[in-house]
Amino acid sequence: MEFGRIFLAAEWRNLVMLNYRVDPGILERFVPRGTEVDSFQGSTYISVVGFQFLRTRLFGRLAIPFHANFDEVNLRFYVRRKEGEEVRRGVVFVKEIVPRRAIAAVARFSYGEKYVSGPMRQVISAEGAGPTAEYRWKFRGRWYAVRAEATSAPILPAEGSLEQFITEHYWGYTGRRDGQTVEYRVSHVPWRVWSASKSHFESDAGTLYGPEFKDCFGKPPASAFIAEGSAVSVHFPRRLAL
Repeated sequence: MEFGRIFLAAEWRNLVMLNYRVDPGILERFVPRGTEVDSFQGSTYISVVGFQFLRTRLFGRLAIPFHANFDEVNLRFYVRRKEGEEVRRGVVFVKEIVPRRAIAAVARFSYGEKYVSGPMRQVISAEGAGPTAEYRWKFRGRWYAVRAEATSAPILPAEGSLEQFITEHYWGYTGRRDGQTVEYRVSHVPWRVWSASKSHFESDAGTLYGPEFKDCFGKPPASAFIAEGSAVSVHFPRRLAL
């Protein structure tokens, strides 16, 4: 199937993924037109994701000096949309944080995504039985953090598992201010994952993401793991005719 030209090629590595069950009603105003909230075994999930963006190239080949390697932390949830007989399972981002203003500006202009920029740092360790990854960022004068520590061997998620549901949504959807919906394909191979024995999300979620989310992170996540990641291709977006 043809998904259009590649806008950006990169590697996404060492993905910390903390997944929380939520009331789908809190997501209502964020759902792009033409999509609906996706669920797993009757539950709706949001995910806090921190990862390394490496070897980034525009149009699949053009490296931008000082902007090839950086971190990102985002809050996302899951939707689906029917295209003919195909059901497309996708991701909607509530907020995406990167360290450089130029990266945020390009993403906002090209995809309408909700990017902001600010100081960031990370610590990745491969010591022990499994990796440990921590991503920290500063927003409105306060530092936040997401962290996971793995102790298991990496495996490909089992068919029909929550880990497969979280990692194998291959479309992105954005609701623009004019009411239109933007769709784009994200291509990558399935990722191996390590189950996280320990995880931590330090945040004032109401300030960071909005009042809908202030009570979402008071309990431990329903699922926490580190995904190995892979090379990825983000295709050019298109506006849906709805």
